[in-house]
Amino acid sequence: MRAPDWLTARPVAHRGLHDRARGIIENMPGAALAAIDGNFAIECDIQLTADGEAMVHHDDQLGRLTEGSGALLGLTATALKEVRFKDTSEPMMSLADLCILVRGRVPIIVEVKSHFDGDRRLVKRMAEVLASYSGPVAGMSFDPDQVVALREMIPGRPRGIVAQRYYTEADWPEATPIQRDGMRHLKHVLRTRPDFVAYWVNDLPAPAPWIARHFLGLPLLTWTVRTAEQRTRAGRYADQMIFEGFRP
Repeated sequence: MRAPDWLTARPVAHRGLHDRARGIIENMPGAALAAIDGNFAIECDIQLTADGEAMVHHDDQLGRLTEGSGALLGLTATALKEVRFKDTSEPMMSLADLCILVRGRVPIIVEVKSHFDGDRRLVKRMAEVLASYSGPVAGMSFDPDQVVALREMIPGRPRGIVAQRYYTEADWPEATPIQRDGMRHLKHVLRTRPDFVAYWVNDLPAPAPWIARHFLGLPLLTWTVRTAEQRTRAGRYADQMIFEGFRP
């Protein structure tokens, strides 16, 4: 499908419009509301729970930004909804909770987190949630297998690949050497058939996203833009930025 115009129409708030100094933590309800108030699209992450729910959280473990400890995959959605973000009264939310909160007012771009093990349950739950949601939503993932799952399970929504130039074992320990090699240079594009690319801003310009943008006609988002230099780079080489730490 052709990527919709709304995908690049406005800057995308990375994990919502969070600001730790103001008590607004990434991926929590307050960050989503702040993005809506600023009329920014919302980028968020989802993780799978023990009972197959899609929770809005970047890390696969509790503790960095939240109370408690343990792997999200070992806990139920009910238990995780009792977890509070540090120094706040706000709980973790599910993807369904986020959709209820947003109500179609701004686009949502959902990054599907992966353990590179072929498990499609997270995309399956995402498909179930989005079946009754009429607002603009796109899915994306670093894992090509999850992008294929998005194509097969949610064909009516735009899908993208999140990418960078290099994939080391230290940074990607769960991916096999074959998987890491297949992620380089967007080699998987004929299999994943993405509608857009989200590329690391510090790796721009690069041949693979340039070809995807100019020859395949795929919109190019870039992450995560934090500095003035990165913003200039994003404006020169990409169609829209995923940003944090300032207000465009």
